[in-house]
Amino acid sequence: MKRNYLVLIFILIGIALLSGKLTTGMSIIGDWGIGLFYHQLSFLKNWWQSTLVCLGAFLIIGIVLFVIDRMLDGIKRKLVLLLFFLLFIIGLYLTFLNFRTDITHRWMGERFHMGIYLYWIGAGIISLFFGLTEKKKIMKQPNE
Repeated sequence: MKRNYLVLIFILIGIALLSGKLTTGMSIIGDWGIGLFYHQLSFLKNWWQSTLVCLGAFLIIGIVLFVIDRMLDGIKRKLVLLLFFLLFIIGLYLTFLNFRTDITHRWMGERFHMGIYLYWIGAGIISLFFGLTEKKKIMKQPNE
């Protein structure tokens, strides 16, 4: 399958917008908790700030995976990209466990949880994009 970076960017922008909108839908208790105790997380109260943070995280992950994709070839490349995908799946699972066991995170609400899960899903999509699409072959010009 041929790589289409434009499609990836539109998918990630959509995920970031949805994630930003969902994270602002936290419960009233979660809103008060962030307002009173966790001022550094106040960006989660505004959908556009949360969206920009999500896009920034996707950009960093994308650049790292792009560099890895360019540096490695063959089976090493596939294994490293698979390892990153597994790390993102593990992160998603650990986030899920944290939201189910920590009472203060449980109070944040399901919409907030879905928004945070979308961060991990977007990172997994980036990893799958580089792992499942073919790397562009660089043709060398013959010296004349």
